[in-house]
Amino acid sequence: MTNRLAATRSLYLRKHADNPIDWWPWCNEALSMAQTEDKPIFLSIGYSSCHWCTVMEGEAFSDLAIAEYMNANFIPIKVDREERPDIDSIYMQSLQMMTGQGGWPLNAFLSPDDLIPFYAGTYFPVAPRYGRPGFLEVLQAIRHYYDHQKEDFRQRKASILEALLSSTVLQNHDPAQFAHSQFHRFLKQGWETAMGVITPKQMGNSFPMIPYCQLVLQGTRFNYPSANDGLQMATQRGLDLALGGIYDHVGGGFHRYTVDATWTVPHFEKMLYDNGQIVEYLANLWSAGVEESAFKRAVAGTVSWLEREMISPTGYFYAAQDADSFNCSTDMEPEEGAFYVWSYRELQELLSDQELLELKEHFSLSLEGNFEGKNVLQRLSGGELSSSLELILGRLFLSRYGQTAENLTIFPPARNNHDAKTNPWHGRIPPVTDTKMIVAWNSLMISGLARASQVFQQPSYLQLAVKATRFILDHQFVNGRFHRLNYDGEPTVLAQSEDYALFIKALLDLHQADPGSSNWLEQAIALQDEFNEFLLSVELGGYFNTSSDNSQDLIIRERNFVDNATPSANGVAIANLIKLSLLTDNLYYLDLAESALKAFSTIIEKSPQSCPSLLIASDWYRNSTLVRSNIDNIKILASKYLPTTVFDVISKLPSNTIGLVCQGLKCLPAPANLDELLAQVQRSHNRLS
Repeated sequence: MTNRLAATRSLYLRKHADNPIDWWPWCNEALSMAQTEDKPIFLSIGYSSCHWCTVMEGEAFSDLAIAEYMNANFIPIKVDREERPDIDSIYMQSLQMMTGQGGWPLNAFLSPDDLIPFYAGTYFPVAPRYGRPGFLEVLQAIRHYYDHQKEDFRQRKASILEALLSSTVLQNHDPAQFAHSQFHRFLKQGWETAMGVITPKQMGNSFPMIPYCQLVLQGTRFNYPSANDGLQMATQRGLDLALGGIYDHVGGGFHRYTVDATWTVPHFEKMLYDNGQIVEYLANLWSAGVEESAFKRAVAGTVSWLEREMISPTGYFYAAQDADSFNCSTDMEPEEGAFYVWSYRELQELLSDQELLELKEHFSLSLEGNFEGKNVLQRLSGGELSSSLELILGRLFLSRYGQTAENLTIFPPARNNHDAKTNPWHGRIPPVTDTKMIVAWNSLMISGLARASQVFQQPSYLQLAVKATRFILDHQFVNGRFHRLNYDGEPTVLAQSEDYALFIKALLDLHQADPGSSNWLEQAIALQDEFNEFLLSVELGGYFNTSSDNSQDLIIRERNFVDNATPSANGVAIANLIKLSLLTDNLYYLDLAESALKAFSTIIEKSPQSCPSLLIASDWYRNSTLVRSNIDNIKILASKYLPTTVFDVISKLPSNTIGLVCQGLKCLPAPANLDELLAQVQRSHNRLS
């Protein structure tokens, strides 16, 4: 018998529909019932492609004894963090306060009257193991604490709420001091911190950390003593991504992270947001002069994966693919990485001795394997792959998918485990694809494709970006309001700050990649107006995570400024405002940007390791440059790495000039040729130092 989650649209929530736990979605009815019955709320947050979320669903949440105790003593609520990142952000912050670390699944216990968390953790096993108590034992202890230690309970809640509230109040710098003397130190300190973040590790998980990489690459143009080291680190991160096991060398696309420091064995889920950011970063590296052929191949392979597996018939991009998949249709549970890895014996059967030898010369490959007796393919060196090696990888593609890459233009998604096990796949059983549309994540991919189309001169990349953008513009506005999600053509959930900020950035990126051919700038201006109306913090500066009319069920109203797997909404929003001020000559946008930077100045100064996107916005504020020229000149310049420049098409130029370069509120003497114009732009980029 299914529970309430069977009626939801979220793939993650529906995965829990057959649990014996009497789950509720986050709703007023569930919150009111917790108050009426005086039961603590058990809030569990995760997402569809989360491996340990899947494990806990199959273990603790399917256990009858645990379900019986949970249903009698708690109100259990499930939240998809991809639907409600605002809820996730608050309780993730609470978890980190309590334990010093975070992660998913996020499991928190809330007071029923005010939703304040008083205990939290991540994965809980059924029985004690991994140094963690069994979940039933945890539930019993929590309920006993709630019933019998009321004074400690009240004090604990008060302490947690005070900490959460204090995190929303930030100290501003003196405006005059902030505007003139602080920025250079902020940027230099933040740039050096970002270099430390992406420094190769000796052990542990390896994440792409693209906002930090972008900041390091952007800072290499300054005359810092370690600028050359910064370029080497930025390049090395590109090589880690394009050559490592984190990239799917057979099917294309990047996995979420690797579980080692050598970028060999990935955590196998593929997230749209990672792929969008990595495509943009590799394109930027190429445009900065690091023309490594592996970068170009990885971008092309990722776009092929998108076209084949991640685009809906209406043009938007799907959200994610699972890490786990079934080896055969009779399996009870999926296996991590099964779709992607190769046993040595399997490769011996697929390839000739000569082909296997050639593959071993260029990829990590062994009899014992590097992942549970099987092999994750990792390139041993950069450069262009030979045609014979590409044919060998094509043989592996045929084995995995059952068709050649040339013939397989569309690979339909497995929408759930039943689809995966019952569809007549020609090759391996694929992982489940979460087919919902998330505006913020689509925006990251639109920006990546727009940039890659400029750098690699690939109009087809731009066409994909435009089609996804038009879907969002046509379908995500309901009664004049922007919405975050779309399930099979149905928009839902009001947009949050990251949706506004990243889609405005995507529109501006299209305006730069597609100059003079559409009204992308006008669309960005209109959306910025809505963003300002519903999420702008007039008193504090910056933008709230949620709109003024959609935050009644939150214990605090946050302003996102920390970069996580995706860049911070406020960092992106501030850079957008500066670009808009340049392109429209409207200083109101610049005033908003300055107010927001002042609001977050203490964070930038004291915790630069947490906010690379704010530092990138700071760079835009001090070094923003506008180039006005004709379309042909702009296309030439846009393929170069000019990280704080925007371009504006003008049809008629003054005589004896090729364009105009403007710095903030002034324009430079008109250059006579393209070389002079480029030199002006490069000097303008470095005027801070």
